[in-house]
Amino acid sequence: MIRILLAEDQGMVREAIAALLSLEGDIDVVAQVSRGDEVVAAAVAHDVEVAVLDIEMPGLTGIEAAALLRRERPGVKIVIVTTFGRPGYLRRAMESGADAFLVKDAPAAQLAEAVRRVLRGERVIDPTLAAAALAEGANPLTSRERDVLASAADGAANSEIAQRLHLSEGTVRNYLSAAIQKTTARNRTEAVRIAREKGWL
Repeated sequence: MIRILLAEDQGMVREAIAALLSLEGDIDVVAQVSRGDEVVAAAVAHDVEVAVLDIEMPGLTGIEAAALLRRERPGVKIVIVTTFGRPGYLRRAMESGADAFLVKDAPAAQLAEAVRRVLRGERVIDPTLAAAALAEGANPLTSRERDVLASAADGAANSEIAQRLHLSEGTVRNYLSAAIQKTTARNRTEAVRIAREKGWL
């Protein structure tokens, strides 16, 4: 039996996916969590072979949890599922060490098959999303620009962002200015919106 960890913050969705996967004769959902920061501990405690992670979760995003899991348990295969088919998410997921990336409206049988394929050493990517990611190009934001822009998302002042990220206010201004320019936005609020829509944040 393939031992699976399922991480999804919406209880009804998580239980539905678990029930559908459990109908497969060779898959056993041995652990379920609702937060990204619970993923690694659950994967270790239940000795899972595959982690199926949603992107949008409290604690840590699925992408952040994937990167941490890849470091702590490199043998565990990672399948990322998301409602948001954004090309930037796909790139970041692959960079974090994900083995598969699927959108949630795919049939349950496709998810089960992806689980089997990653265990065989294959990479599984939603073809429509792969094409869109190639057309979109790479994320133009540096990791520091992403950090600063993400910190600005809640309306924090430059001084707050500087304190939070241990940077000077001038450096924060420079990063924000660069992020606004690269997203072709008029201001930081619009830059956050554009970056989120493209999956860059």
